[in-house]
Amino acid sequence: MNHKITLTAAALVATLVVAGCAALQPMPSSQELDAQAAAMMKASFREQGIATMDRIEQDLGQKACSSDKAPSAKVAAQIEEAALASVKWPADGKYLGDWKEGEKLAQNGRGMTWTDKSTDPKGNGGSCYNCHQVGKAELSYGTIGPSLYNFGKLRGVADPADPKSAEVVKYTWAKLWNSKAYAACSNMPRFGHAGLLNEEQIRHLVALLLDPKSPVNQ
Repeated sequence: MNHKITLTAAALVATLVVAGCAALQPMPSSQELDAQAAAMMKASFREQGIATMDRIEQDLGQKACSSDKAPSAKVAAQIEEAALASVKWPADGKYLGDWKEGEKLAQNGRGMTWTDKSTDPKGNGGSCYNCHQVGKAELSYGTIGPSLYNFGKLRGVADPADPKSAEVVKYTWAKLWNSKAYAACSNMPRFGHAGLLNEEQIRHLVALLLDPKSPVNQ
């Protein structure tokens, strides 16, 4: 009996020693953990249809804003500066299109799924209603983003003769093209920068937001 107790005690001591040695092993560094996470992500995704592996590659803004800590003021400024520099302004200098087409885009949520046959943005919608109230008549809309109702009316609707209005027009265009230009960790899709919408479609959305005749400004 004593012999069995001795063996059991010895086994327990050995287990505790091994556990203690394991506990003394250094914890992985944050860089090692990031590398492990990246490897896990890469192994978990595959190319299918129009969805390619480049969708898991993060740029500076995505990396900084995926952290559990907000980026420093310096990094945030760097992200915003790069985003603003990436904005492609309308080639013909025309910022406003047809607000009626813009309203269709705002209410359209399709596009950019792996089952789509092409990455051509002509078939995509803006899905604006998923995050914003767009017009007063809407009964159902998302609240992740602020209401867009009276967007142009509050900021100064498009008036070519008003310098302030010109600033609002350019701000609206840039915000739609690359939202990180004004908020480093914006959750808003970067419609132009990511190729989700083309120049003509963004022109229509600018009109929806700023044209005095648009339901947004009624």
